[in-house]
Amino acid sequence: MNISKDVKPEDKIIPLKHYGRWISGALVIVLLGLIVRAFIYGQIDWSIVQQFFFADTLLKGLGNTLLLTICSMAIGLVLGILFAVMRMSDNPVTRGFAGLYIWIFRGTPIYLQLLIWFNLALIFPVLNLGFVEYQMVDLMTPFCAALLGLGINEGAYMTEIVRSGILSVDKGQMDASASLGMNRLTAMRRIILPQAMRVIVPPVGNEFIGLLKTSSMASAIAFAEILYHAQLIYFVNAKVMELLIVATAWYLIVVTLLTIVQGFVERYFNRGHEHNTKRSMFTIFMSTVRLNRPTKGA
Repeated sequence: MNISKDVKPEDKIIPLKHYGRWISGALVIVLLGLIVRAFIYGQIDWSIVQQFFFADTLLKGLGNTLLLTICSMAIGLVLGILFAVMRMSDNPVTRGFAGLYIWIFRGTPIYLQLLIWFNLALIFPVLNLGFVEYQMVDLMTPFCAALLGLGINEGAYMTEIVRSGILSVDKGQMDASASLGMNRLTAMRRIILPQAMRVIVPPVGNEFIGLLKTSSMASAIAFAEILYHAQLIYFVNAKVMELLIVATAWYLIVVTLLTIVQGFVERYFNRGHEHNTKRSMFTIFMSTVRLNRPTKGA
């Protein structure tokens, strides 16, 4: 049956009318307008928001937030790579230790871990290295406690991300590296990890953005990040919502910029994969053409 012969030129295709889409869209716009109107005409002193948006104190807190986030992510990456290799080791003790690390730091709240690190001097008053001693209360400053808490906790999540990236690489790559005389660590550094980056980078970017927001919990141990400074200000002038709006705006700005950077990084690591995919498709196409090409004797 030829459907094209049954369709007459004068017949018209009438698209379906999706009334539900228009109604739901209109309701969303109305709801959004009501929310914006509530904030504009609510009891919010927008002059205070404007006054403190570029305040030196809050900008300093924003800088501390970025510093803590970057340093914690660096620690998390190093620990993630190290424990991912240990997690995939053939040694049961090494593999079990890595599993214990992941179990502890993924199984307890980050807020609780920050409090434990900050109060570590209660059970270890003195840090004795054998040749030198330090008072733990002097070493475990709010920044140090926040750095250890966030960095080590992030390492537990990064371990699984890196491990999934390594598993995405064909196992034959490791066998080929061994045949060239590379040991396991050299092959991991030069062969496996560069290929695994395409899988690792997207979740790492998400983890970095999440870590930026999680760093606000460091205000509980008196680390002077942006939320802590905002709280100090509204404790004095009682403009709670205004200062929280300023902190919210800065978080949104930084997260937006990081999202853009993440997109560029992902495209960078996908370049080789896309090129190989196109080349493979071209090879398949040319092979098909050769197979379908008639021979001279035909």
